[in-house]
Amino acid sequence: MENQNSFTLEERSDGIYGSGHRDAGSVFLQSVSVEIPAARYFQALEGPELEVLRDCENVGLPPVDKKWPFLLRFPNACFGMCIGLASQASLWKALSTSPAVKFLHIPPQINLALWLLAVCILTMVFCTYFLKSIYHFEAVKREFCHPVRVNFFFAPWVASMTLAIAVPPVIAKSVHPSVWCIFMAPLLILELKIYGQWLSGGEKRLSKVANPSTHLSVVGNFVGSLLAARLEWKEPAKLLWAVGLAHYLVLFVTLYQRLPTSETLPKELHPVFFLFLAAPATASWAWETIFGEFDTVSRIMYFVSLFIYTSLVVRIKLFRGFRFSISWWAYTYPMNSVSIATIRYSEQVPHLFTHVLAVLLSTVATITVFSIFVTTLLHAFVWKTLFPNDMAIAITTKQRNSINKSSPNPKLKVYDIEQANTKPKGPVRTSFELLKATIRNHGQRREKPVYPDNILVDDKRHADEEQMLDRSASPKNAGHGPLD
Repeated sequence: MENQNSFTLEERSDGIYGSGHRDAGSVFLQSVSVEIPAARYFQALEGPELEVLRDCENVGLPPVDKKWPFLLRFPNACFGMCIGLASQASLWKALSTSPAVKFLHIPPQINLALWLLAVCILTMVFCTYFLKSIYHFEAVKREFCHPVRVNFFFAPWVASMTLAIAVPPVIAKSVHPSVWCIFMAPLLILELKIYGQWLSGGEKRLSKVANPSTHLSVVGNFVGSLLAARLEWKEPAKLLWAVGLAHYLVLFVTLYQRLPTSETLPKELHPVFFLFLAAPATASWAWETIFGEFDTVSRIMYFVSLFIYTSLVVRIKLFRGFRFSISWWAYTYPMNSVSIATIRYSEQVPHLFTHVLAVLLSTVATITVFSIFVTTLLHAFVWKTLFPNDMAIAITTKQRNSINKSSPNPKLKVYDIEQANTKPKGPVRTSFELLKATIRNHGQRREKPVYPDNILVDDKRHADEEQMLDRSASPKNAGHGPLD
């Protein structure tokens, strides 16, 4: 752990790098004493999560060919793993207690095992990220300024409230109201900060920073509303549900129209796009808990989430072609939420189709969580590729223009080199020189003169001069041309 704190920062004109390092290749990146605007992240990074460095950009954290310290490579996106496991525990609690699927005879011990596993994972991730905030607070500030990573600061509190909802009956029938206050307080502070930036405009207005992971900031309202309803706090539950719905509608329209980067969606369907169905599925479940009935409002939100789920699943070919990363956990919470909402719906509408649908979606969600969990363990402990160098926090404050060293003019930018190479190497003739050549050749040559290829003239002027030459070379104008 001593090596984790062996980096000091200093500002330089050509970038900010670590001035001291005790291990070979241990060099820290650019300081964040000056906040990087949100537009800079869109300019330097690409991908739905803004985690891929563009080719024209340089990193402020050399050397990139060596692994950085573990804490620097540990992103706050790991909290998504906690939400996935917590929601899976909540799903198995619903399967073991719901009368709609009692024919499955699900033992409550599965809910207990998953809940304990989720608590352990959340504790480990929280402690690790807490150490990162101590030793590399600059990197944490970078993630908070990142348009995508900032939304994962909602994740630990959402995961904690989800665990409070999924608490096994053998441990407690319900949680104390102070638990809701402890977990909801930091989430409200974050909402006031983030939603205020959306409302006031500027560099971090919603139309500029909106991305699929922004749904995490909205889901927290519905999860908090759900937990408050479980505690019989109906009015706070309604308040949070209303705030979540208002911001979800605005966010949904913003994302449905276009991405803030003005770029088309990538061909591969990235896992974070499953977060589109997380908010309506949780909202339907929360509304049912508040009013005790899966009424029209709950069904509308549920049907919206089910339609989005179907529209994503049918495009199965878009799930191939991209490597595994920690962001794959974005599949888990939306799938679990839709499965729980389907179980609640089958209780209100008992039918063979709704029961089969509940079992089917629950099975798919469980297989997905288990597969991603095993793959995560393999990448973390066997292949050791789960945490690569985090380029999202390594960008420089200003763009560095790439220069082609083979260009004769090093001051030219990349997009000027092609224009410079198309310029003629010979002398450029002016219109006056062309006029003198016309007078000299008049009466001697009746054919159209041929000029060198390197003559650059304006297209319109060149057309007028050629038309003048054609008239002077015609037989009826042989003795009295325009220049006689």
